[in-house]
Amino acid sequence: MANLTRRGFIGTTLAAGAVRAVPTVASKTGSRRILTLVYDKSLGMMRAVEKIVPLR
Repeated sequence: MANLTRRGFIGTTLAAGAVRAVPTVASKTGSRRILTLVYDKSLGMMRAVEKIVPLR
């Protein structure tokens, strides 16, 4: 298990909360979700970034 810093813990907690909220928002608005992996230097690891794009 990786040593988790305070910043990493806060980021992980916010990401977990977003995972629960985003699917309901995306399904209600009729939009599309795009998931991208990016390297976060502050965390020293890959991080998922999700964009919600409205359908035309």
